[in-house]
Amino acid sequence: MIKHLKTIGMYALILVAGLGVGVAVAKAPALFKKDYVQGDYSAYLKQHKSQVVMYGTETCPYCAKAREYFKEKGIAYVDLDVGKPGQARDEFTRLGGGGVPLLLIGERRISGYIPKAIDEALKVKN
Repeated sequence: MIKHLKTIGMYALILVAGLGVGVAVAKAPALFKKDYVQGDYSAYLKQHKSQVVMYGTETCPYCAKAREYFKEKGIAYVDLDVGKPGQARDEFTRLGGGGVPLLLIGERRISGYIPKAIDEALKVKN
């Protein structure tokens, strides 16, 4: 009986270790992913006459957080609504936008509301 319990315990340990490794391998790419994409977004910035452009929607809670962030920091930005058909949505699609907010700050494209990435982009821009 004790031998069977040891065997079952060993199989359980192997199963748990295997699951742990599987989860770690699945999450590993996210650990090395940058918070932004470096590129030449000058055409978009010039077109909108701003160094900070946000593509968002009226109903997105993360867009609301980004707006509040810019307001608190006194940062001028252009707010484009991609929730309606038109030029803003077309630009958003060309930029590879999958989710909102999509922010252009200098040479960086930030997907999502990531305050640390926004702060860093603003420092580099200046």
